[in-house]
Amino acid sequence: MSKIGKKPIEIPQDVTVTVEAPMVKIKGPKGELSFKVSREIEVKLDGKQLLILPVGKSKKVPALWGTTRAIIANMVAGVEKGFEKKLEIEGVGFKAQIQGNDLILNLGFSHPVIFKPPENVKISVEKNIIMVSGISLEVVGQVAANIRALKKPEPYKGKGIHYVGEVIRRKAGKKVAGTTS
Repeated sequence: MSKIGKKPIEIPQDVTVTVEAPMVKIKGPKGELSFKVSREIEVKLDGKQLLILPVGKSKKVPALWGTTRAIIANMVAGVEKGFEKKLEIEGVGFKAQIQGNDLILNLGFSHPVIFKPPENVKISVEKNIIMVSGISLEVVGQVAANIRALKKPEPYKGKGIHYVGEVIRRKAGKKVAGTTS
């Protein structure tokens, strides 16, 4: 039994859900998302609740059950409220700006880095904070991870791009390490 899979998904009033064989379509004020459900999982619409039920008996069914429920619950939350990830740029001369739809980053390289976001993701910049927002948690998280991968924070001075609130493990430099021994 899946603890997560058993829980019904509450559907808010301004969100509509359509279940058609393997596809689940969710439409809300922020947009529309769809998800193809595995053959071993069944989705039932019961009033203002979505029930996720296992059909098959294979070993992967419990994992698919909980995963499917979590994905559909995130889709309902996304079309209702949306998701947002914040990244912070640290470093002398490091900066970000929006030009059209593209994100232009100066990260200490000999050239500016141009990042083109997917069409359903919005990127905005305020001082040294990059905000990635959209209706799909998976896409927003992946875009934020791709931006962070352009210049990961280094452990000595902490320069680079990191999530707001992320703790960067720092290392002692050569001078500090040499004087303590």
